[in-house]
Amino acid sequence: MSVLAVLIPAYKLAVARRDIVTGDGPVLVADKRERGRVVDCSAAAGALGARRGMTLVQAQAVARDALTVIDDPVADTALWNVLLDALDAASPLVEDASEGCAYLEMHGIEGGASGWIGVVREALAEFALPVRLGLGPNKFVARAAAIYADGTVAEEGSAELLAPLSLDLLDCTPDARDRLRLLGITTLGELAALPHGPFVRRFGPDGARWHAWARGIDDTPLIPRPRAMKIDRARYGEGTAESEEAVLFALRGLVAEVVADLELAGKRCGRLILTLECEDGETKDVQTRVAAPTAQPHTLFELLRARLEGLRLSAPVIGARLSAAALENGGVPLTLFAASDPDPEALGLVLARLEAALGERMALRARVQVGSRPEHRYALEPFTIETLVTKTWSAAVVGASALAAQATLQYRPRTPQSIAVTLERGRPTFVGTPSQAVLEFGGPWRVDEAWWSHATRSGTISLERDDYDVLLEDGALYRIACCAGAWILCGIYD
Repeated sequence: MSVLAVLIPAYKLAVARRDIVTGDGPVLVADKRERGRVVDCSAAAGALGARRGMTLVQAQAVARDALTVIDDPVADTALWNVLLDALDAASPLVEDASEGCAYLEMHGIEGGASGWIGVVREALAEFALPVRLGLGPNKFVARAAAIYADGTVAEEGSAELLAPLSLDLLDCTPDARDRLRLLGITTLGELAALPHGPFVRRFGPDGARWHAWARGIDDTPLIPRPRAMKIDRARYGEGTAESEEAVLFALRGLVAEVVADLELAGKRCGRLILTLECEDGETKDVQTRVAAPTAQPHTLFELLRARLEGLRLSAPVIGARLSAAALENGGVPLTLFAASDPDPEALGLVLARLEAALGERMALRARVQVGSRPEHRYALEPFTIETLVTKTWSAAVVGASALAAQATLQYRPRTPQSIAVTLERGRPTFVGTPSQAVLEFGGPWRVDEAWWSHATRSGTISLERDDYDVLLEDGALYRIACCAGAWILCGIYD
C-alpha cells in the first residue's frame, strides 16, 4: 500500500460551488455565455435532463431553474497548482494526473495508512473542496478505493472492492464500453471473470490493460510532476535612488542575493527579469537574456548594467525586484583545449548591449536552410552561444578559409520590395528611382515553385519569376526579379 489517490469529483463544479454557489440546487457550468456548452453539471441538474456536452441553450431548456456559472479555466488551473503544492506536506512525489486527480507515492514516508490520510486531509482543509482519498498498492486500485468510499484502504488482491464498480473507471472509449455492455459486462468483477486470452484477442492491447486493471493489476509508474523553481529577491522601503549610481549599487546587492540562491539550488540563470518601481507609480520591466546561462555575479551584473544603458525613468526608484528565470542545472561543460575558444561571457555582454541599443530580440543571426529562392535559403533566429568545441583544422580547410578571405562580395538578402525597371528588347537597361543605367547583367534564372498545385488542387500558391543580377553605373550590384509583370528587389551584393 504505497499509492494514495486524491480525487475531487466534478472538479469544475466543485470550484464553482466553492466560489459562487451555495446550496444543493441545480447548477450548470458552461465554457462561455454565448453559444456555450456544458462542461459540468450538478446531480440535481442531471436529474432534470442536463448532460455534459450539451449546448447551454439545450441544458437551460431542460433545467430551467438551474443556476448557470461560466467556467474560468485559468483560475481552475491556478487553484489546482496551489492544491498540488499543498500536497508536498504529505509526500515529495506527487503526480498530476488531471485537474481533480492526483497520486502520491507514500513508500518510505513515516506513519501508516491512517496517518497519511490524516496529513493529506489537514493539508487540503483550507481549500473547502469535496476531497475523496483512497490508498492502494497501485494507482488504479487507489483511485478505485477513493471512488468506492472516501478514506478506503485497499489491500493486495482487492477483488471484492473492485468487483461492484462500474466500467467507467477503465477510461475506455464510449464505443468500447457499449461493446462490453452488449456482452453483458457492466462491472469490473464481470470483466475480471472473463478468460484473459479470448478477451485480449477480441479487444487487442487495450483489452489486456482493462482486464489487468479489473483484476487489480496496474504496472503504470507514478510520474512526479516537474518542479517550477522561482528565484527572486526584492528591495523596497530603503529610501529612493535618484541617480544611476545609486540604482546600480542596489542592483549589485540584489544580484549577489540571487546568485547565492542559484548556488544553493545548483542552478544557472538563462534570463534575468528586473522590475523597477518609481516614486510616481511607474513600473518598468527589463528582461535580459543570458546567452550562456551562468551563476557568476560579475557577469550577471554587467549584463544588467549594459541592458540599462540609455534607460530613462520619470521619477526616482523606490523599489526593485530581480528574478532569475530559464534555470538550468549547474555546471558548464568544458573543452580540453579551450584557449582559442571565444569567451562566452564576453559574447553575452556584447549581445546584451546590442539588445539595449537596438531593442528586444534584435540581435539575430542567419541560419542556412534549403530553399529554391534566395530569400528562402536562410532564416533569422535569436543569437545564442552554442557549446564551444575546439577543433583542429586541416590544411585543406585552412586553404579554403584563406581563399574565402579574398572574396569581397557577399549577398545580403532583403525583404522583397518593388523597384522600377526599364526594359529594352527584353533586357533590363535602367533600374531604380532615380533610374541608373545597367552596365552588366546576368540572367534570367527561372524560379518555378509548386507548378503541380493546379493539378493536385493542394491549395499551395504557385510561383513563377525570373531573377537577374544587375551592375549599376554607381557600382551597386542588385538581385532583382520579375514576377507576374512586376519587378522586385530581392537583395544586394556588398
